[in-house]
Amino acid sequence: MNDVATRAPVRGSKTLSLPNILTYARIAAIPVVVGCIYAQSILGGPLALRWVALAVFIAAAITDFLDGYYARIWDQHSAFGRMLDPIADKLLVASCLLMLAADGIIHGWTLWAAIVILCREILVSGLREYLAALRVSVPVTKLAKWKTTVQLVAIGFLLAGDAGDEILPITTQLGLLLLWISALVTIYTGYDYFRAGIHHLYEEDAR
Repeated sequence: MNDVATRAPVRGSKTLSLPNILTYARIAAIPVVVGCIYAQSILGGPLALRWVALAVFIAAAITDFLDGYYARIWDQHSAFGRMLDPIADKLLVASCLLMLAADGIIHGWTLWAAIVILCREILVSGLREYLAALRVSVPVTKLAKWKTTVQLVAIGFLLAGDAGDEILPITTQLGLLLLWISALVTIYTGYDYFRAGIHHLYEEDAR
């Protein structure tokens, strides 16, 4: 009984560690970003809302770097954080892509770039979940990290949208170009992850 009481605060402290709080903040940023784009685009609100959405998105993207950084230097890694961190990233990206599609910023052929990105995230998540049950880890490659960076920059340009075009007329076009680049790299990294894990699937079927 005393042993349980002693261990409980440790679990709680890890759950409420700064890296995990930063991850929670990234999830909390999603309704703010979505709400601003919805209010500006669908409800006809002021363009200033796009700058608010961009500012919140940038802050959320920065937490993606900071949570891993502080987890490393303070040795505050936790199973909960490892589980929630990639989920937070995917929720943020997917929500923004869907709102930008509803907004019409992402349209026509560029919708395929967004579809590729979303399908890759589902594929890799499913693969990781299955391999985790086999206690097999699939590490994140450097190229995948660069892909994520380009993807976030692309979404940032697109969130600025018309407001950004008033300052830099090619803002939206730059965002769409970077989104296509991200989608192409996404195809390669998705294949790379699948190739790294596929032999474990064959081994499991052969048993």
